[in-house]
Amino acid sequence: MDASATARGLTDRWTVAVPAAAVVALVLSWGRALPAFAVVMVALCLAGAVLAAVHHAEVIAHRVGDPYGSLILAVAVTFIEVALIVILMLDGGPEASALARDTVFAAVMITCNGIVGLCLLVGALRSRVAVFNAEGTGAALATVATLATLSLVLPTFTIGKPGPEFSPAQLGFAAVASLLLYGLFVAVQTVRHREYFLPLTQDGRLRRDDHAAPPPGRRETVLSLVMLLVALVAVVGNAKSVSPAVESGVAAAGMPQAVVGVVIALLVLLPETLAAVRAARRERVQTSLNLALGSAMASIGLTIPVIALASVWLDGPLHLGLNSTHLVLLALTVVVGALTVVPGRATLFQGGVHLAIFAAFVFLAISP
Repeated sequence: MDASATARGLTDRWTVAVPAAAVVALVLSWGRALPAFAVVMVALCLAGAVLAAVHHAEVIAHRVGDPYGSLILAVAVTFIEVALIVILMLDGGPEASALARDTVFAAVMITCNGIVGLCLLVGALRSRVAVFNAEGTGAALATVATLATLSLVLPTFTIGKPGPEFSPAQLGFAAVASLLLYGLFVAVQTVRHREYFLPLTQDGRLRRDDHAAPPPGRRETVLSLVMLLVALVAVVGNAKSVSPAVESGVAAAGMPQAVVGVVIALLVLLPETLAAVRAARRERVQTSLNLALGSAMASIGLTIPVIALASVWLDGPLHLGLNSTHLVLLALTVVVGALTVVPGRATLFQGGVHLAIFAAFVFLAISP
């Protein structure tokens, strides 16, 4: 066996062992008050599970090809995000009435500005100009804008119930509309116009599969699929275990409760962020944008229906409407995103603009 094969074997064993260790840490820490040392250990297991999740997601993506690979990771991570939101809302009671809104909006800002800006920056540094398909990326951005407006903007202005929340009928409509719109986009992305979401070369042609290594076999793919699910469960479970320490730290620092939603979104979206940046480094900016915008879309289109269903058992109101600051940031994100997407090409400048909006979001979350 040559050195490269040996290294691959060690890597494969590491990506199996770390999620298993993270699950053990989850079992040992679940439902317990953790001392500082235990919080650090659980956080390390969480970071290892994130890296393992990225590896297994890339194995699956290599096997099934674009755009299915990015879609698999986006949906898997979103289901974990939904589970985490519901668990924390059940534990938090009425004080957690805005947690779903804060987490979903944070996911939109992280994906549409943080991940998009970082990937455009990396892609432009790699190839001077980041090239992507304007038709597919524009459709994804339009879907994100529509879902965000239906689910996060309208509750601020409806009068069916006092406060930034939907009436039961309005919430049901928003949930069904979000689910149907997301399903329609997935059908277009994977069947009807699949070519709009495939990576392009610098001259605008569809990129051929230029992987040096052959696609993984069925056994390796199945193992990666199982370990991806294990790693994602470990991520959300360990994130819940350390969340009391995060909430205590946020409160001790005098920061608003919305920061907890930002931290949750950052933890859950870390695997997709790393996968998107790696794709951009391989000059596959379209794959990066598929991951970023697909995650934002799935975060709204799948989270809102589940939260609407779970609201039957949740105590207290469900605040979904954005405040005025968030409305301005969302409008700015949509306008700047549209201007970035239309040419189908971006430079360092566009990446920097998106990162500036993301920095403004983080700063205003900490200091509203």
